[in-house]
Amino acid sequence: MIEQIVLFFISLVANIFSAFAGGGAGLIQLPALIFLGLPFSIALATHKVASVALGIGATVRHAREKGLERQFVLYMLLGGLPGVILGASLILHVPDRPAEIALGILTAGLGIYSMAKRELGLVAAPTHRDRHGFIIGTVVLFLIGVLNGSLTSGTGLFVTMWLVRWFGLDYKRAVAYTLILVGMFWNGAGALTLGLLSEIHWPWIPALLVGSLLGGYIGAHLAIVKGNKWIKRVYEVITLLVGGALIVG
Repeated sequence: MIEQIVLFFISLVANIFSAFAGGGAGLIQLPALIFLGLPFSIALATHKVASVALGIGATVRHAREKGLERQFVLYMLLGGLPGVILGASLILHVPDRPAEIALGILTAGLGIYSMAKRELGLVAAPTHRDRHGFIIGTVVLFLIGVLNGSLTSGTGLFVTMWLVRWFGLDYKRAVAYTLILVGMFWNGAGALTLGLLSEIHWPWIPALLVGSLLGGYIGAHLAIVKGNKWIKRVYEVITLLVGGALIVG
């Protein structure tokens, strides 16, 4: 019972911050699962399953706002899911430490870039919605999908920034797309792939799922209520923390 309570609170805190900033749950949750005794591959698969509940919780809250474009949702799914499946298939066969350091440097760079661009993501200014823009967008989403399937810590933050920088979304809308599509569908595909290739520690799943579900809803609610300036600041803090944690290991 004590173990389940600890897992619940770890998951709750991790996913509140993730749902607010548009990624980063793996900063707390994945290392915690490893610290509590799971091998990396099993911890990663278990975390992926729990992260699906983050997407569900966030979807329940964001669906009430009715601000998502159906065609853009399908576009993100088609662009990212193949990459997720490929990344999840590759991670079990490659050393993860060099990739984690590189990912940490890139993640921290996102936060520094956002801080340097003070007006970035505060107001929606749709751009690159032509064929050329969508082709480039698809390639980048596929590559982020590969990272999402293989190294779970912080890759949702890349999707959030890409939607803000390339497609001109504001932070609130970008976080909504990230949480629903990455949290539910990308992580679901990654969990299924890893579950088939590795294994999932099912006794820990109930507590993690409840924490992720509640954390996703609470974090999404805070993001909607607080608005773009707060999301931008929290995003910058989370990216720097995730990047630092990945570099330090």
